[in-house]
Amino acid sequence: MSGPTIAVVLLAALLHATWNALVKAGPDKLLSTVVVTSGAGLLAVPLLPFAGMPAPASWPWLAASAVCQVVYYRLLALAYRHGDMSQAYPLMRGTAPLLVVLASGPLLGEVPSAGQGVAIALICGGVLAMTLGGGASRRSSAYALANAVCIAAYTLVDGIGVRASGAPAAYTLWLFVLTALGMLPGVAGTGRGLAAYARRYWRTGLAGGCGTMASYGLALWAMTRAPVAMVAALRETSILFATLIALYVLRERVSGRRIAAAGLIACGAVAMRLAR
Repeated sequence: MSGPTIAVVLLAALLHATWNALVKAGPDKLLSTVVVTSGAGLLAVPLLPFAGMPAPASWPWLAASAVCQVVYYRLLALAYRHGDMSQAYPLMRGTAPLLVVLASGPLLGEVPSAGQGVAIALICGGVLAMTLGGGASRRSSAYALANAVCIAAYTLVDGIGVRASGAPAAYTLWLFVLTALGMLPGVAGTGRGLAAYARRYWRTGLAGGCGTMASYGLALWAMTRAPVAMVAALRETSILFATLIALYVLRERVSGRRIAAAGLIACGAVAMRLAR
């Protein structure tokens, strides 16, 4: 992997952690996720005519992924409402690769390799240290781990859907649009003040929308320049970026034990991506 490609992947990881921090910093976590997804959807709409249409065979997978994404954002809001980003983010992002490997056994008949076994041990150790350590919020941990299941689900769904689409860029743009539309019914007209919130925090929506789109797009570009496994592994550094942002920007109280747990989870996630 070349130096510029490494820099691009690290930037993608930083952007992913950054838009999560924008959601965490907002006074209403659910409405913050809505303005971020709406920002991404609005940015995606003008690009649709240039991307074409995904093949009809991918539409059911696209719809399923959009449902998973809506659930993901709602669980994200709940995890950040009840706990710290330095706790929830590593659990969500680090446990998902573990679940993908475990699900691949019964679904695809794939048996974990020795390297993946080491990665599983690292992730499990980090999760236990994170959830059993002092200051951990059980509710936040529960929502974060549930979200890891959701991330694993849409990872598997998109793996099939993108291949069936024949147009990865179009598939991705439509996913952003459908997710934005799917987030609105749950808050519109419920008295949560979405319109007023959006007027006040529209910059958060655009910045977060740009962050999530750029993070995904840069990672996809990097995968055309380097092995997918290496890109996916390096992108897991977002766990470390998120921990640092939580510590120095959000001013969370991050214990040495939590930092060590995040490090274990990050190492396990990287190892999982690279293992064969």
